[in-house]
Amino acid sequence: EERIPTHTEEAIKLPQMLAATGKIQVERDEISKLIGRVFLEKCTVNLLSTVLDTPDFFWEAPDFLQAMYSAMCEYLEMEDRIQVLNARFEVLQSMLDMLRDHQQNEHSTHLEIIVIVLIVIEIFIGFIEILGLLGWLGHE
Repeated sequence: EERIPTHTEEAIKLPQMLAATGKIQVERDEISKLIGRVFLEKCTVNLLSTVLDTPDFFWEAPDFLQAMYSAMCEYLEMEDRIQVLNARFEVLQSMLDMLRDHQQNEHSTHLEIIVIVLIVIEIFIGFIEILGLLGWLGHE
């Protein structure tokens, strides 16, 4: 829970920058790293931690210890807190996915412009070759 605000503060700057300037002044690698850090935190909460599972000790312990453990989890609102964390992770993930898609679209646009320029150059060179074959160009 304590590490989420760090990622949120880091990530919230990106859509603010996009809203203010219309561009994201961050490299694709940085967005990918931020996506990786958010995903790693989500995995830590949901897969690697024992927060969601009842420890083996309590399965083999007397009933009153199991009841105490359940009461403690309920008091600490573990399930609710994990749901809130997952909701925050989902919002961060969707925002970062949107930003990554935006950058990929910009990159695709640049590639399309390069292809169009190359096609125009090819057409120009082809036109000059045709003029040369017809004898309209290159004879003095």
